[in-house]
Amino acid sequence: MKLTTYTDFGLRTLMYLATLPEGELSSVGHVSKLYDVSRNHLVKVVNQLAREGYIKAVRGKNGGIRLAKPASDINVGQVIRSLENNLNGIDCGSPACYLVRICLLKDALKEAMEAFLAVMESYTLADLISNRDELMSVFSELEPAVNIEVK
Repeated sequence: MKLTTYTDFGLRTLMYLATLPEGELSSVGHVSKLYDVSRNHLVKVVNQLAREGYIKAVRGKNGGIRLAKPASDINVGQVIRSLENNLNGIDCGSPACYLVRICLLKDALKEAMEAFLAVMESYTLADLISNRDELMSVFSELEPAVNIEVK
């Protein structure tokens, strides 16, 4: 199963925010530079994560983004379900398929997607950052370049 880049950016944003000390804020600009992704695209992802209750966006001069709840309370499968726009495994309408009425592939792919999501629902964000020290090491290697570019 392949996730969209939208969901990938969402999960990576959550992983980064989960490594920060509790209550510490980051910014969309900082995270987009860290992962070398489009700031405009990441804004859309972060806005949805905030609407879904995974991220708290603090407005103002000293504002930024942080996790809205503990990493142990964020279920990875549920995040994927909230960010992915097609969980059927296939788009039968683009281009239009003549087999739709009799096709068994779509049902098999939907069943496989449900199995994938069931596995992902057995993980929390805390599980994905259980190697926090290693993640922080990688992030710290990237930080100097990010801080220079963001200013």
